[in-house]
Amino acid sequence: MKIRIKGNSLRYRLTRTDVQTFITNGLVEEQINFGDTILTYALRQTENNELSATYEDNKITLFMPYMMVLEWNDLNTVGFGQDIDGLYLLVEKDFACLDNVGEDQSDNYPNPSAGK
Repeated sequence: MKIRIKGNSLRYRLTRTDVQTFITNGLVEEQINFGDTILTYALRQTENNELSATYEDNKITLFMPYMMVLEWNDLNTVGFGQDIDGLYLLVEKDFACLDNVGEDQSDNYPNPSAGK
């Protein structure tokens, strides 16, 4: 799972394995070590009706409604976005890049623009 923060937006991009783990367990999380401090970022299933997020104790948690989780399992659904009081939240499947990059993309979703 990747996280991107820009301005007042938060975006999570998940590989195929991340999505399947999330659909099965209702939770996927990663950590990054900043020396003595660890930042955790997580995607958690919720019974609420809209995306939401919290930041507590060096942990960013983005909550995704159960109904969105069911729809996300469909191969044609890329992701979901929502503006919550000026904070834009986006959760999406991670597609393989069309150009050469130095990271392993073997678990990414095939890019729909590939071969065009």
